[in-house]
Amino acid sequence: MEVLLITGSTIDEGRLAKGGDKFTDDYTMECASCWLSPVDFGSLCSPEKVKVTSRNGKHSVVVYTKCTDSVCPGHVFMPRAIWSNVIIDPDTLSTGSPLYKGAPVQVEPTEEEVLSAEDVVLKVYMGGQ
Repeated sequence: MEVLLITGSTIDEGRLAKGGDKFTDDYTMECASCWLSPVDFGSLCSPEKVKVTSRNGKHSVVVYTKCTDSVCPGHVFMPRAIWSNVIIDPDTLSTGSPLYKGAPVQVEPTEEEVLSAEDVVLKVYMGGQ
């Protein structure tokens, strides 16, 4: 399913990040998540996890799902953290800031593992796949 990705801070993401707790299970559960509308969640058959892939197909990340009325159908929200940064296009289009709001992405159910923040760094940024 193609949707528009919106990223931003959440209260708990900020509390955990600023408290130095980025390598905790609480941080992973808060930030390795994709919030979907009930309509989109249902159309994906209510998955526990989804793979979110950049429009060009080059980058993807597996995260937990959260079904919420806070998100409109056709959109997903991910806390701005290492998991969402994997799929955000680094091109700033001369604005000085990547497209954190409204980036087209693909979302599909998966049984793959959700990686910890440390494992994302090791796999994506330190020479892994």
